[in-house]
Order: sequence, then structure tokens, then C-alpha cells
Amino acid sequence: MPLKVVDATISSFDSVFDKFRLEAPKNKANLILFLGDKDPSTNLSWCPDCVRAEPIIYKKLEALPDDVALLRVYAGDRPTFKNPNHPWRVDSTFKLKGVPTLFSWENDAIKGRLEDHEAHLEHKIDALVSGK
Repeated sequence: MPLKVVDATISSFDSVFDKFRLEAPKNKANLILFLGDKDPSTNLSWCPDCVRAEPIIYKKLEALPDDVALLRVYAGDRPTFKNPNHPWRVDSTFKLKGVPTLFSWENDAIKGRLEDHEAHLEHKIDALVSGK
């Protein structure tokens, strides 16, 4: 079964997230990955932890046999994300502290999360996706 990936930015998040939430019940797993924006000159994130975690996360999710939806959310460039008043830092649902952060989304709520220091660990990704 395919991995369905949808991208959002700060400006497009609300409309993309609404659609993600509506389609979530159709999928075996729903994940939200917050990342630092990509530098246009390198096509890599400004965030070294994102560069390390992204390929591992994609590899694990693409190997799953079930329908999985991944909402990739780009949190801005470094100065934008580091602002303590960044919309997702102050958001009561996400309370984002760092990027990358990987959330499991179920029944219209966060079921689990992997913070920036652990989002690249395969066994933790497996546990988050399986709900264990």
C-alpha cells in the first residue's frame, strides 16, 4: 500500500490540516512530521537533525504494508522557527519544541510523538507507528 505524503507550510497549514484530519479515518496510520525549511541552494533542511532523520523516517514508512498518510509540515527558516512565538511553539495541540518532530495522529488527537533528538531512531519510529 502506498505512503501518501502531503506538504504544508505555515501559510497553508490550516487548510491542508483540515483535509488531513477528514481523511485520517481511511488510513491505518496518520503521521505529522514537522521539519525545518529546505535551503534552496542545497535542497537540504537548515536543520541537521532533519537531514539525518528524514531518510530514515521515509524508509520505515514506505516499508509498511498498510495505507499510511504523512503530513510534512515545513516550519520555516531557522530565524522563523527559533522565534519563541512561532505558531506551532505556542499552539496548545502541538507545543513544538524542535524539529524534526514526528507525531502519530489518531481519533483527531495526538497519540504519540518523537522529539528532535529521537526522530531518527528506527525502533522508536516503529513503536510510534504501531502504537506501542
